[in-house]
Amino acid sequence: MAASASQETDDRPHIPVLLEPILRLAAPVAGLWVDGTFGAGGYARALLDAGAERVIGIDRDPSVLTLAASWAAGFGNRLELIEDTFDHLDRHAERAAGVVLDLGVSSMQLDQAERGFSFMRDGPLDMRMGASGPTAADLVNNTAEAEIADILYHYGEERASRRIARAIVKARTDAPIAGTRALASIVERCLPRAKPGQSHPATRSFQALRIAVNDEFGQLARGLEAAERALGPGGILAVVSFHSMEDRVVKRFMQQGAGAAGGENRHAPALPGDARRPTWTRVTRAAVAPDAEELAANPRARSALLRIARRTDAPASPPDRAALGLPKIAMNKGA
Repeated sequence: MAASASQETDDRPHIPVLLEPILRLAAPVAGLWVDGTFGAGGYARALLDAGAERVIGIDRDPSVLTLAASWAAGFGNRLELIEDTFDHLDRHAERAAGVVLDLGVSSMQLDQAERGFSFMRDGPLDMRMGASGPTAADLVNNTAEAEIADILYHYGEERASRRIARAIVKARTDAPIAGTRALASIVERCLPRAKPGQSHPATRSFQALRIAVNDEFGQLARGLEAAERALGPGGILAVVSFHSMEDRVVKRFMQQGAGAAGGENRHAPALPGDARRPTWTRVTRAAVAPDAEELAANPRARSALLRIARRTDAPASPPDRAALGLPKIAMNKGA
């Protein structure tokens, strides 16, 4: 679930991003849907209200499922909640009518200092979306300098990655880096002071560490493949991403599945050497961004991009991951 929400006045504290175009382009909403990044449940509730017969909500964070218990029961057996990662969604659904994925970290998690996602509040350097596995503190205190630099560069597009990695390793020789403010201060000292209107100097580094801790690009590649297996003919895949690297992977996955190279028109031939039948037709040929009205209601949506594709009746076929535009470090990990 991405950083996509702000406060509302009722019991729905988070606003799902680009919901209106998803419902409009997917209409009519019916059958079984999978909300693979359940979060605060905004997409799941909207899908049920729009006519979905049933929604399976999946999230790796057990705390969000606990929070949903107070209202989820009102939908009876129309809503099923499962603690898992969305790259396993085909284990829980088959011949689904739709899958929606909202990538990244939720504002609900950002707002909890104890989760360690944000440098705006001091907290333990955790950054895990789930409840298990190594934390960001484990990573910055135990990982070799060169690997830290690679993470910052490939996942955060941080040009000063080597300088920052060197500063992290130097600082941890004195004492372990345990808190978000401590890490942000280290990064801040390595970079020029931000000008008015610019993001905090630590933004890219925190993004990179969060992606590494949660294997977000591995999850994304596997999750897109799982959606292809889980959807029935005519099923909709809607993906909301929040930075250019994620959007590039989604775009190329849908292009590959549609049998088209970048920049093609609808009469273009399939990719060279690609004999498989197209597994997707693209509903959106360009990414959909929030309109002015949505941005006014939810400023955190400003970087969101939506892409939608429709499943054909062709058998699922794994994509060429090397052509998806995955960051180099993700490919080396075998995402």
